[in-house]
Parts: sequence; C-alpha cells; structure tokens
Amino acid sequence: MRALLDGAVDYAGLSPPAQLTMVAAVREYAAQRASDDAWMLGRFVVGAAKLGEFAREAEPLFTPGGELWALSVLIGPEPAADIAAVAAFNAAHRGAMCDMLEAKAATPEDVTRIAAAARGTGLPVYVEVPAAGNPAPLIDAIASRGLRAKVRTGGVTPDAFPAPGEVVGFFTTCLRTGVAFKATAGLHHPLRGEYALTYDAASPRGAMYGFLNVFLAVALLRDGGSASDAEALLTERDPRAFQFGAEGVRWRDALLLTPRLAQARDRAVVSFGSCSFAEPVAGLRELSLL
Repeated sequence: MRALLDGAVDYAGLSPPAQLTMVAAVREYAAQRASDDAWMLGRFVVGAAKLGEFAREAEPLFTPGGELWALSVLIGPEPAADIAAVAAFNAAHRGAMCDMLEAKAATPEDVTRIAAAARGTGLPVYVEVPAAGNPAPLIDAIASRGLRAKVRTGGVTPDAFPAPGEVVGFFTTCLRTGVAFKATAGLHHPLRGEYALTYDAASPRGAMYGFLNVFLAVALLRDGGSASDAEALLTERDPRAFQFGAEGVRWRDALLLTPRLAQARDRAVVSFGSCSFAEPVAGLRELSLL
C-alpha cells in the first residue's frame, strides 16, 4: 500500500462536489497533515487567483520551521500572468511552496503556449486533455515539450465520466509517449462501484472509477498487459478479486510486484485529485487495507 499510495492524494477540497470555503479547506488539510494517514496526502490544490486568499487563511496554521505545505496551482487561460503570480507567491511565503502547476489545453497550440509560459520555472506542468475522442495529438504535443498530462475521470453528473475504453486509451498513449500523468474527479473510492455523485441528499448515483483500479490498470499496462485486460481491471468491482501482500498485488491471474508498482507511481500515474481525503481513507479501511 505504501508503494502504491504514498503521497497519492492531491487534496482539492475547494473543488466540487465538496466545494469548501478556503478556511474550511485549509483547516481540513492541516488536520489531515497531522493524522496517521498523512503518508497518503499529496499537495493542496488551489487556483492561481486564490493564492492571496490561501495565504491569509493558511499562514496561521503553518508550523514555524516545519515542513512546507506543497501546493499544486491551477493556472487559467492567461498562463504567463498566473505563473508570474506563482513565482511571486513562492518568493514571498515561507510556510508553503508551489511545486506543481496544472493547466488545460484544447489544442496543440494551447500546449505550446503553456510550455512557453512555464519555461524556466523548473516546475512540473500537468496539462489536462479530454479522454474522449483522440487525445493522441495533444499528448504527443505534451511529450514533445517535456510536460505531463492530466485526465478527468468523472464529475458531478453521469455524462462527465469518460468510457472505460477512453480512459485506457489515454493511459496507453501516455505510456507510449513516456508522459507521466495524474487523474482527477470522481475518484473518491478505492474500487469501481455505484455511488452518489455529490454530497446532496438527492444526488444522482452513477458508476464511478476507483483510484486503486486506476493505479493498478496503469501498472498492468506497463507490465505488458493488454488494453482489454486493463479495461477489465479498471472496471473490476469485486474486492475479492484483489489480494494485497508484501510481494505485490494479485488481481485474478496477474501479479503486480511491489517494485513495479512503485515505478508506475514514479514514472506513469503520479497522483490523483480528490475533493475529500477522508473518504478515500475510509474506503480503504472498509476494505481492511489500512
């Protein structure tokens, strides 16, 4: 589990469906940093336009001389201005540091513009591209400019979830081009299943991807598994199909060795974004995996 999930959850409490206020989100992140499960916690995700608000609310929670809060900053349609704001933030604040950028691209030209704005920062840049259709031209552009990719695996409505074949196609293209990536949205639970799509009492329900399914499907593909097998793993709902041990994870007839899982995390699927940290942790406990 350490190899598979160390620092895996980028906390996006400001995003739907949680959509917390800044003060609530930073307090939740601070509390989780102090929890026994903090080894799973990744970066705090915040938009460039909200860095000032973040600083005001988070600074009282920083520990003098303590470990910096790591931020992933979302940059918008004017990447140069947002990246300048990130640089100013990093220069002015001592309790937190942006060490990752996230952006969106609809065309290869967008990728070029993002890469030009981020040149010289030394920060990894994750560029979100749609899984539907053919993402290969965008991923090829990302690869050629030394950036990373991002895929949205869900949302708050059923139509926001890409088809399993589309998700596996995104994975396959990233692996072919050597592009590391992250996933986000709809990954609140360890395994695939039918869940409420929001926290409203009257929320619609739908099939959501599991973050363990995502990480393990990528590892299977890296080990030479077929796209059809990866799709079957991505949509696997039965917890009895998985066995977790020191040697690795066995899914049906496939054994994914622990060192290879660590490599998959380091070189392929780096993290996933979730508006809740407590929910993924609770799901793992329900499966007796923590």
